[in-house]
Amino acid sequence: MIKWLNLYAGLGGNRKLWKGCQVTAVEENEKIAAVYKRLYPNDIVIVGDAHQYLLDHHHEFDRVWGSPPCPTHSRMMKATRHDLRRYPDMNLYQEIIFLQHFFKGKWVIENVKPYYEPLIPGKLMGRHMFWSNFDFEEFDVPRPKGFINKANLAGKKALMDWLDIHYEENIYYGNNHCPAQILRNCVHPKIGEHIANAANAA
Repeated sequence: MIKWLNLYAGLGGNRKLWKGCQVTAVEENEKIAAVYKRLYPNDIVIVGDAHQYLLDHHHEFDRVWGSPPCPTHSRMMKATRHDLRRYPDMNLYQEIIFLQHFFKGKWVIENVKPYYEPLIPGKLMGRHMFWSNFDFEEFDVPRPKGFINKANLAGKKALMDWLDIHYEENIYYGNNHCPAQILRNCVHPKIGEHIANAANAA
């Protein structure tokens, strides 16, 4: 059975439609990890640092999917009216380079379309950038109207329906009191399935 490592797992949007595999998910936020475990009870869920876990355990897996935190790469960094200037989190590129040189299986790293020219060329698909060591066809799922503005409980419900991922809790990132943010960060399950199938066929 193919062993997937799902890093920065979030709610597991990318993983929802994977079949016939064993998944280990790493998520640092305990509340998010608890929802993930409820959604995917057969997965092994690690609450911890995905960046370090990749370094320590990559050799135990056949496939790796990583979705490192995206806010410091997002175009919102330049578009916001607030002063949010920060250095980009370079874990993104560290993991791409590490996987390119030290991982024997198939891998994919996902992030947002950045506000700068990517330092390592990747594939732009919808609002996501993908880096991988295998090729896959262009594929996207249309987002609901007003996607970026769905920031209340009604927006949460709409995005849960779009993703077919449902849970009761309101989970927030730090001081961000938007109950839909974690859902906006999800890769749509059909995109995750499309890319996983390409990895398995490569």
